[in-house]
Amino acid sequence: MKAMVIREFGAPGVMKFEDVPTPEPGPGEVLVAVHAVSVNRTLDLVVRAGKYARSPALPHILGVDPSGVIARVGEGVTSRKVGDRVVTTIRVNKPHEPPRMLGIQMWGGYAEYVKLPADKTFLVPDGLDFITATVVARHAPTAFHLLRDRAKVKAGEWVLVMGAAGGLGSAGVQAAKYLGARVIAGAGANERVKAAMDLGADAGVNYRAQDLTAEVMRITEGKGADVVFENIGDPTIFPKAFASIRHMGRLVTAGGHGGGTVPLDINRLYLNQITLIGAVGETPEDITLALQAAAEGKLKVLIDRVFPLSEAVQAHELVDGRGGLGKVVLDPTR
Repeated sequence: MKAMVIREFGAPGVMKFEDVPTPEPGPGEVLVAVHAVSVNRTLDLVVRAGKYARSPALPHILGVDPSGVIARVGEGVTSRKVGDRVVTTIRVNKPHEPPRMLGIQMWGGYAEYVKLPADKTFLVPDGLDFITATVVARHAPTAFHLLRDRAKVKAGEWVLVMGAAGGLGSAGVQAAKYLGARVIAGAGANERVKAAMDLGADAGVNYRAQDLTAEVMRITEGKGADVVFENIGDPTIFPKAFASIRHMGRLVTAGGHGGGTVPLDINRLYLNQITLIGAVGETPEDITLALQAAAEGKLKVLIDRVFPLSEAVQAHELVDGRGGLGKVVLDPTR
């Protein structure tokens, strides 16, 4: 099969379009013909550069969120069949096993085929295309997990979503709306605020040009946000988001691509009895809910560009330049 292989860490050019053996599915596994896989800043670009906390063994194939069609099933697989359209989870370890992530500890989806545990695949609803399914499965289950399962968002509450036009942020806007919340979209440019508003946010703030705390207080009539969905970790923006949380409010986060080390007002934390929640992952129910919501047209994705797999170097350069709006996706069938 064809795959984008890295044999050394470094700039995007270390990825080479090569012929490698097609994987053979073992017991309990399936072989998936990949139709889409997205490009992620941390789990692809940082890993490729050799700067990820758990660098993979080389040679390696990136790609944490492939979707596609099952081409072969291994011994003992009865829950899936050839021809099934599926997505997968990033974490493919069994319970009580050390963390094992697709595209990190094992070869990922930057290839024509990828081998997956059958029980870590989920059926794509009819009518949902692979590009949408990949992006939905990558971000929306995490958004539902953080907002529904961890922050316990209730209908009518105000949720401030930071980075609201990014992959996780745009999913957070729509997950919060799906749960009945009122959403304030925070983003760093007017066009990104507009994109989040188009996804259903009730209000928007350009936190690079406006006072985020003052705007949230104005929008919520002085009460503040019940929940802040903060996945940036920027040391200049985080304090403004934190100061906008109301008494007994919650902040939930699963990211820190803006640096990750931020000042924290401890006095405000305890005097206002604010809860801080850090979480990752999702439940199978979150994945099923996200895919069904997308199939019903209640959850949309922002797509910037779709590249052939052979142009993964250009795709990484685009993402690294922080240009564009929406996800960059690779399609090995092109």
